[in-house]
Amino acid sequence: MSKIFIFSILWWLLGNPFLALIVLLVIIYVLDRRFVGMFPSVVKPLRRMSRIRALRRQVANSPSDMSSRYELARLLLERRHYSEARRWLEQIGHAYEESAEYWDDLGTALLHTGDAATGEQYMLKALELNPRVKYGEPYLRLASYYARQDGQKAIDVLERFRDIQSSSCRAYYMLGQLDRSLGREQEAKASFQEAVTIYRSLPKYKKRSERGWAIRSWLRSLF
Repeated sequence: MSKIFIFSILWWLLGNPFLALIVLLVIIYVLDRRFVGMFPSVVKPLRRMSRIRALRRQVANSPSDMSSRYELARLLLERRHYSEARRWLEQIGHAYEESAEYWDDLGTALLHTGDAATGEQYMLKALELNPRVKYGEPYLRLASYYARQDGQKAIDVLERFRDIQSSSCRAYYMLGQLDRSLGREQEAKASFQEAVTIYRSLPKYKKRSERGWAIRSWLRSLF
């Protein structure tokens, strides 16, 4: 009702319903990005591309800069440029042998570039080094991969994830999605509800980043 009222005011002020609708959508988007986080950022991809260009220049001028190479690889993974990310990650392995995050990143790249067996091995190695690495998300990525070929194996991995009791709303949202894709409706709803419960227990500073995932989970738990 309030949106209709605001739309009417904007229409009256601007004298054009289409322009009023655009302005209303912009207002909703800005408010969501400020307080909720349901909508994707339109700025983040641009910043990521700019950062990738800067990192390419950095590593070209300083070949021994391992941290820049690793950051570049991670950003490429975010863009799902798995082949290029794999090349960068394979070049810096000697510097990150004890990093659980590194083995998970390399395993993820391998999983999507035709070497699934080795990718799985590296992701399991990451979990051996730190079972809670990235809030346990390697378990969810493995389960997502297994779900396409071996449902029982995917379920086994999901149960291992549950054992670590992650405090990430996003992780439990992903877990619920996987459960639902495997036909485990009761477990899916439990996962979505757990995400909401976790959100309520989070400190105030953490709720901002998790709010969108908690709302998604709440909506999924209803249907």
